[in-house]
Amino acid sequence: MTLTVGRRVRLADDLRLAGRVVPAGAPHADTDPETDPGAGLLVLAAGVEGTVERVDEDRPQSHEVREYERLKSLLDDFGHQMPPGSRRQLEEQVGALEPAWTAYRERKLRLTVRVRFDNGFALDDASGDLFLPL
Repeated sequence: MTLTVGRRVRLADDLRLAGRVVPAGAPHADTDPETDPGAGLLVLAAGVEGTVERVDEDRPQSHEVREYERLKSLLDDFGHQMPPGSRRQLEEQVGALEPAWTAYRERKLRLTVRVRFDNGFALDDASGDLFLPL
């Protein structure tokens, strides 16, 4: 499923949120759970509906992947206009970078979302796997 901003979703499973309660604008501070116990608990039931407000994808690109995308785009857009020798050289460079591109595409994409539920609660930096499309 592709999550996009504005898409309606439903929470797939019950979700228990526990931890320190801080104002939304406060900086995130690391705390020791033994000296600073949790101050809050919230349980959201499966089936709660809401709207996706933000989607963040995390699959870092290496230099080789960025270079593959750049050269492949160049080949696709202008390859037919290039002299045969230049085109062949570009095709070889793209071919040499193909394994890095394949490995990148096979790596699992980590998707986090911010969802505003219909009851007013907002859940930020939640895994996209927690939600089902409506």
